[in-house]
Amino acid sequence: MQTSSSWVVLAALLLGLAGSAQAQSPGALEEQAHSRAAAVETKLIEWRRDIHQHPELGSQETRTAKLVADHLRKLGLEVHTGIAHTGVVGILEGGKPGPVVALRADMDALPVKEPEGLPFASKARGNYQGQEVDVMHACGHDAHTAMLMATAEVLAGLRDNLPGKVMFIFQPAEEGNSLPASDPNELWGAQRMLQEGLFDTLKPDAVFAVHVMPGRSGELSWRTGATTASSDDLHITVTGKQGHGGMPWNTVDPIVTAAQVITGVQTIVSRRTNLTQSPAVVTVGTIQGGSAANIIPEKVQMTGTIRTYDEKVRAQIGRDVKLTAEKIAESADAKADVSVIAGYGTTVNDERLAAQMAPVLTRAASGKVATSPLVGAAEDFSFFAREAPGLFIFLGVTPEGQDPATAAPNHNPRFFVDEKALVVGARALSGLTVEFLQSVKQG
Repeated sequence: MQTSSSWVVLAALLLGLAGSAQAQSPGALEEQAHSRAAAVETKLIEWRRDIHQHPELGSQETRTAKLVADHLRKLGLEVHTGIAHTGVVGILEGGKPGPVVALRADMDALPVKEPEGLPFASKARGNYQGQEVDVMHACGHDAHTAMLMATAEVLAGLRDNLPGKVMFIFQPAEEGNSLPASDPNELWGAQRMLQEGLFDTLKPDAVFAVHVMPGRSGELSWRTGATTASSDDLHITVTGKQGHGGMPWNTVDPIVTAAQVITGVQTIVSRRTNLTQSPAVVTVGTIQGGSAANIIPEKVQMTGTIRTYDEKVRAQIGRDVKLTAEKIAESADAKADVSVIAGYGTTVNDERLAAQMAPVLTRAASGKVATSPLVGAAEDFSFFAREAPGLFIFLGVTPEGQDPATAAPNHNPRFFVDEKALVVGARALSGLTVEFLQSVKQG
């Protein structure tokens, strides 16, 4: 028969075991991640301002890469550098066996001149495809890099209780390669990282990323299925017959023909694409031709972009653009040479993964969540999401009191990041990681 003192000892033991189990439960570990994110917020903002003040173009992010690599090494991570020119990958080994999560941030800036006003505004200049340009983080990649640096610090502090591994992918050249390409088929960014074997020895079971956008400050939004557009580059050269502008009957006018081609390719979306199934855009962004007012030139060159959200629609529009341009030119006794160069694919959010992670994101944003609309921009995160189930999330960064609908968009020199929102991104990335690593049962 047990004595009263034995009951006390037993009760204490049971309470201790219950407390230990509770401390390692998914909810408790997520709470620790949130607490650690709050503790690192000041450094997060400092990193973001430093990177913002020193932006670097795609494939030239040497200073940013060193900042990242030094930070990851201080955290005790396995660090790999020089991937796709300047990419950095850190590997965090958890204290227990388990799955692999990949988290991605892009590091590159844009050839945009930043207006004065911020004390940490960029005054940087860089070389873009052989031309000297102003450089600015006008798409928020400075915020992405800083948020992932903070997330690495958060998760490194929890490593003993984490099952599995975490890959921190700091990717160069999401906006494109700023270096002159020696080979027209040369890859950059996410594709080049994969080409160089990023996932060959350690393949993730899920991949996540957060992208800042105009929206309520601190709001997280996402959708399932197609999320960002595919992007294909369009190049059209119309060749006619040069002659005197006062005697057009002796010429084949490529300028008039090019105008007809521009009008014609718009009917591909409005009349040949089933927009009830999937949206699409065909835009001609440049047109160059002619040397004088009274000369009809021999050639006109045009470039543009095709955006779609469905691979069948993407292929159909590519065929139709080529056919339409060629036949319109032929009807004018001219010739159209058309090339459609495949760019980024559609970013597709995995439905099951999104459903599983919705509660995590809701907690990270303190309930401030929404369904994201389709985005017309393209993202090379799409290539990572083809390798493993992916979830691409948007973080609103429009300051309170401003209307997100009228806020300057990404790629605009007035694009502004409310730094108060960034800790939400770090909470989201760390929470997603903790939830996924603990939810996958090991065989």
